[in-house]
Amino acid sequence: MFLNKETQRLMAEPVPGISATPDQSNARYFHVVVAGPSESPYEGGVFNLELFLPEEYPMSAPKVRFLTKIYHPNIDKLGRICLDILKDKWSPALQIRTVLLSIQALLSAPNPDDPLANDVAEQWKLNEAAAIQKAREWTQLYAQNTV
Repeated sequence: MFLNKETQRLMAEPVPGISATPDQSNARYFHVVVAGPSESPYEGGVFNLELFLPEEYPMSAPKVRFLTKIYHPNIDKLGRICLDILKDKWSPALQIRTVLLSIQALLSAPNPDDPLANDVAEQWKLNEAAAIQKAREWTQLYAQNTV
């Protein structure tokens, strides 16, 4: 029941730049599309993610993964995301929309000090301009014209 309310709210009050659509065959699985935030290296990109709610939700955090390749210090090659609220900072008071907003914020403000992709974080620390350029290139390569 709780899940339906949250899903309905998500559909009725969408988060700007983000769409989350429940899968036809599995109400716990969402197809998520996040637009790259303006004034970030991901601007103009359209990123596909998957979000899955475990049986224990909302007592445990949703599982979220990038399906679109992205060059980001907090997102690894498998699309896993390093974000505190998806791990030890999860609270049942948080909702899917909070998670999606946090992911969008992470795109605007990468945190190379808490990396998941160590090579990317290293590049970000050593030469931020080059890392941002590479992030822009990957966005153009992998996150544009995706349908």
